[in-house]
Amino acid sequence: MSGRRHTARRIALAILALLLFSPPVIGLFDIPSAITGLSWLPLYLFCAWGGIIALTAWLQSRESVLQEMPSLTETRSDDARHEK
Repeated sequence: MSGRRHTARRIALAILALLLFSPPVIGLFDIPSAITGLSWLPLYLFCAWGGIIALTAWLQSRESVLQEMPSLTETRSDDARHEK
């Protein structure tokens, strides 16, 4: 079950990345600032890119922690073997 959950999270992350970098969304941030006249696009791209990398790192570290933890059923079966 947890393998399916991790796969679903990876797919959701890929869809989020596709949406964040799609032309209509990027076009929303390609407008000049009222104060400086500079476009918000570079800041948006940098923040979206950093956010995707951060989410990927978080997801990967969470998966590795969950893989290192023994499952509850394995622990119980090991305890039952030691009691005999």
